[in-house]
Amino acid sequence: MVRRYNRLLVAVYVVGDVVLAMGAFVLAYGIRFPSGLIPVFRGYPPFEQYLSLLPFVAIVTPLAFWVQGVYRLRRGRSRVDDFFGVVVGSVLAVVFGFFSTLYVQAYWASAEARARGAYEVSQIVWGLFLVLTVVFAYASREAVRELLERRWRAGIGLKRILIAGSGDLGRMVADRMLQHRELGYQVVGFIDDRAGRDHIGYRGLSLLGTLSEVAEIAHREHIDHLYVALPPSEHAKVLELMEVASRECLDVKVVPDLLQFIALRARLEDLEGLPIINVNDVPLQGFGAWVKRGLDVILSTSAMVILTVPALIIALLVKKTSSGPVFYKQDRMGLDGKAFTVYKFRSMYHDAEETTGPIWARDDDPRTTPVGRWLRKLDLDELPQFWNVLKGDMSIVGPRPERPFFVEQFKHRVPQYMLRHKVKAGITGWAQVNGWRGNTSLEKRIEYDLYYIENWSVTLDLKIMWLTLVRGLFQRA
Repeated sequence: MVRRYNRLLVAVYVVGDVVLAMGAFVLAYGIRFPSGLIPVFRGYPPFEQYLSLLPFVAIVTPLAFWVQGVYRLRRGRSRVDDFFGVVVGSVLAVVFGFFSTLYVQAYWASAEARARGAYEVSQIVWGLFLVLTVVFAYASREAVRELLERRWRAGIGLKRILIAGSGDLGRMVADRMLQHRELGYQVVGFIDDRAGRDHIGYRGLSLLGTLSEVAEIAHREHIDHLYVALPPSEHAKVLELMEVASRECLDVKVVPDLLQFIALRARLEDLEGLPIINVNDVPLQGFGAWVKRGLDVILSTSAMVILTVPALIIALLVKKTSSGPVFYKQDRMGLDGKAFTVYKFRSMYHDAEETTGPIWARDDDPRTTPVGRWLRKLDLDELPQFWNVLKGDMSIVGPRPERPFFVEQFKHRVPQYMLRHKVKAGITGWAQVNGWRGNTSLEKRIEYDLYYIENWSVTLDLKIMWLTLVRGLFQRA
């Protein structure tokens, strides 16, 4: 049901984006030329030339959105996520469209066509197309979101769900359904043999009966879909439920009892016809990893150039106010559990840990110098880590790297701690922008780090960078 519904919704989005992109391209031409709002110095290109590019626009726009992951429907996708996804996708479409038309004009168009400016699209038209596409695509998604939410609130088109199993697995399924209201689910209740009839229920959902009563309950409650969430010890009952459900024309979904072992996104693989479940699949692979690396190189290089003067001033202050080197080098654990050397501006007195050994940093750490305390408060001691990013040891966004000494302690104490090393460590991260930084709950930091790894996208990275700047400038304690 979920896959079928998602495909329908994605098809609606794709068709809408195609129509709106072509409309935006035509409107951009109209604003640039016939409207007279923007001065024209080189004459009016024929409208037919722009009209001939509409099929190209119709292909490149949804393709760019697909590359960006705009059509990947995820639980809990917010309006901010939609907006950033549409913006980045639109930028990709414009960049690809702009360079493609230049290439066609330079290498494929005839001399006569080049003289007429054929296939050359005004840069202002591309800029207007970018703005209009963002507005149209985001507005269409808001309209679809509002329409669907109104239907669900009115009780129209809801799919009634019955969950077989009221244990931890069944309750996890119920949680996901209740969090996924935008898909039109209505969880009716549970059936289970292990709980008595005086069972109170979970989150307002009652125990409607036993497993043997599934046919009667399905008829009485008008059930559309049966989710089977029983432990492996009740395998025989799972088979019986599937047989009864098939006779009653119920759509059956079996939830494997592997969720306790799955911390990241699971993916089904095929081994010569044998299904294999990869329980810790990481989205940040292949093309996505190349895109993230390209973004890291561009932004870290730009940051090092822009911050050259502030960095020299900080280096001078560190050198003049305390003895010791300007930079502080320390081993940290990164991708796949491999150690690397991280660079920071020295914020502590030289050899501060010579007698104490590794100690967890505190806000009022007596080992910090006066300048170092100021650097830490503004996170300016982290600036040399852009060099780590350029080298490839780190990324701009990712889980914060920890020292191997502490990693050895945490990996035995905190479940799933080492999964944060499935991606490169970062200067900033999802946990940090949500307030879990420094001497805070380690478990919460791991929870947010794993959320980032599971839901990675270029949009999420840009969102974290933006929140880092905003909260660093305006919400600094």
